Amino acid sequence: MAPTNKRDYYEVLGLKRGAGADEIKKAFRTLAFKFHPDRNQGDKAAEASFKEVSEAYEVLSDAQKRKLYDLHGHAGLDGQSFRAPEDIFEQFQDLFADFFGGGFGASQRPTQQSRRASQGGGPRAQPGRDLRTSVRIPFRDAVLGAKHEINVAFPMTCPECTGRGTAKGTSPVQCVQCRGRGQVQASSMGFLVMMPCNTCRGRGEVIATPCPTCSGGGEVRGEKKVKVSIPAGIDHGQAIRLQGHGEPGANGGPNGNLLVGVEVEPDPNYQREGYDLAVEVPVPFVTAALGGAIEVLTLDDHRLKVDIPPGTQAGATFRFPNEGVPQVGGGGRGDLLVVARIEVPRRLSDRQKKALRDFERALRDED
Repeated sequence: MAPTNKRDYYEVLGLKRGAGADEIKKAFRTLAFKFHPDRNQGDKAAEASFKEVSEAYEVLSDAQKRKLYDLHGHAGLDGQSFRAPEDIFEQFQDLFADFFGGGFGASQRPTQQSRRASQGGGPRAQPGRDLRTSVRIPFRDAVLGAKHEINVAFPMTCPECTGRGTAKGTSPVQCVQCRGRGQVQASSMGFLVMMPCNTCRGRGEVIATPCPTCSGGGEVRGEKKVKVSIPAGIDHGQAIRLQGHGEPGANGGPNGNLLVGVEVEPDPNYQREGYDLAVEVPVPFVTAALGGAIEVLTLDDHRLKVDIPPGTQAGATFRFPNEGVPQVGGGGRGDLLVVARIEVPRRLSDRQKKALRDFERALRDED
């Protein structure tokens, strides 16, 4: 007679009767993640819940056992044998390994990855890591865009062994510790789990005679010239991503990316304010007083005429739309702000001094 204190299997998985196979699988996967002993070291309650979830899944995922259970409840399963929780868990091995960072998931049989390794397939392809470097550019290049060439310290495939890591005339040999499977069994919370082999680091093979140039690593450090297109409008502290220029991938995986941080040199005349540019220009004293016009040479070398009205004061600002910094990726430009700096003569002749005093008296007389 089945124990009467067992919870309903549908209740265990949080499902309604009539749930589909995908719903059952999804519920099991979620709860198995939650209660797996490797995530709850020393937690007996979690261990018991994991076993309960595993048993419920085994019944409800098997059409014959589920039919018996639906008709007769737990009593209908008397005499049925149940697999250990780790055996059920094996069918989700690859998924759980990705979730927990590898080497996780109970199984007494070789995983798919270890079978591939034992059959000569080797470990899964892994993408290369991203590399980071920086480039210092003039202010003008940041505003208008430019091309730069930079030197990047780069891991390169060893020219001696072409990346194999073995000395000429030799080949890797099967790992004795894991017998080529790339994984070994270990005990965790009463379960047998498959862990990456420490001897071969999961490769299933070891290099007996390493390449003298790269010491078996398959790579050497080199320097590579990389051309970088600086987009118009980029700002200090932003980065440019160069696809595929990072470290090479392992086992045929794609290369990583190169992230180039941009450092913009300050300009003695121009200041950036978002996408606007501000430049201070000298305005002669007489022009400020009587009015006139001055010219401003922009960063892209064209001249703008600035009309100065009579009585212009220091700090007066003249705005020129769409003459500022281009927005990265398009979408227009900011404005150019021309700020007046009134030039007062430092040296005056006697005649000039007299003329200014006469001007001052004329102002007082008019008042």
